[in-house]
Amino acid sequence: MTQDLAAFAAEHGVKYFMISFTDLFGGQRAKMVPAQAIADMQADGAGFAGFATWLDLTPAHPDMLAVPDPASAVQLPWQPDVAWVAANPVMEGKDVGQAPRNVLRRVIDAAAQDGLHVKTGVEAEYFLLLRDGSAISDPFDTAEKPCYDQQAVMRRYDVVREICDYMLDLGWGPYQTDHEDANGQFEMNWDYADALATADRHSFFKFMVKSVAEKHGLRATFMPKPIEGLTGNGCHVHVSVWDGPGDSATTNIFADDGMDLGLSHKGRHFLGGIMKHATAMAAITNPTVNSYKRINAPRTQSGATWAPNTVTWTSNNRTHMVRVPGPGRFELRLADGAANPYLLQAALIAAGLDGIRTRADPGERHEIDMYAEGHKVADAPRLPLNLLDALREYEADSDLSSMLGAEFSSAFLKLKRDEWQAFVSHFSTWEKENALDI
Repeated sequence: MTQDLAAFAAEHGVKYFMISFTDLFGGQRAKMVPAQAIADMQADGAGFAGFATWLDLTPAHPDMLAVPDPASAVQLPWQPDVAWVAANPVMEGKDVGQAPRNVLRRVIDAAAQDGLHVKTGVEAEYFLLLRDGSAISDPFDTAEKPCYDQQAVMRRYDVVREICDYMLDLGWGPYQTDHEDANGQFEMNWDYADALATADRHSFFKFMVKSVAEKHGLRATFMPKPIEGLTGNGCHVHVSVWDGPGDSATTNIFADDGMDLGLSHKGRHFLGGIMKHATAMAAITNPTVNSYKRINAPRTQSGATWAPNTVTWTSNNRTHMVRVPGPGRFELRLADGAANPYLLQAALIAAGLDGIRTRADPGERHEIDMYAEGHKVADAPRLPLNLLDALREYEADSDLSSMLGAEFSSAFLKLKRDEWQAFVSHFSTWEKENALDI
């Protein structure tokens, strides 16, 4: 039964709703709606001019209506008279095909028709910076190997504790938070869920972390590589597939104790799809110019980038693009903090679904240290070196782009190529320092 948002407001003391949708660049766009008006908005949606966001629309397009999904409603823990609710963009009675949440919903439906229900969990990394973004917020966070530094965690206890408290209140099942491998960097882990719920929570998590940081006079960033020489922000995804959605699921289709690493035939084929489409997926999982300063980074201060640059898989070894840390699941380590929460899940499911349908073989697994001995794997495809290469790979992968939708793929490629052109047209300090006297 669909939740009534007016009743939700009355029960929880909510005065306003933020009806929110996510655009192609991962920007969260919202309208604030008084609780007294939410019944009409739940039925018809809140109106937006799509051209004013990062969607491939013009000022001449009709109103785009963001229809809230009541199941996603979250009362803001730090502002409890406001609730956030994810919305599905609609135009003239039809889903906007390029809108990321609609892309994910469509891919989830396609998987469900094959009896596959994908459950995922994300590991979101972020930096806490000074308000102006000029440096990390903790001047004493200077260790050469700062990962798991308990003193650094306690110096930012007020921020990380508040985030974790809110997640406990929301019932997300947070189970650990830590200082990550870069100075000023933190990570939060919480329970896995159906892919759409994970995407909604991932989207809200980014909003929440930024809001809490601002409350404390700081700035949080999920930028893939915000500080030269330090480890970047990854967004690792743990994946399993089940026989039903939500609590109705009883069997992990990826699990088979009789198979190598406890990964079933379907699990291996799903992984095969990820390997098959990895270079094209990079346009989605690593969607900015800055992303390629993380996955193609030189040695960092701590000694490792913790990011892949080749398409390889392994058992429990963090130097590869995919690892299988335990039976019935695997971890994709490719994505970074800039990944759109909805498109990340959609691309992963689409690639895996194609792998199952085509019985794709993931190929040989490797157990070597790819950072030290990667040159020994001569036939491993390289991940793209920059955003333009990734966009070309995506455009050439007709299977993946068609599964994500022609309208989405056309819009995404157009806007991302414009972003690339803006970047290469920019004159940098490096150019003047290195070419002024040529």
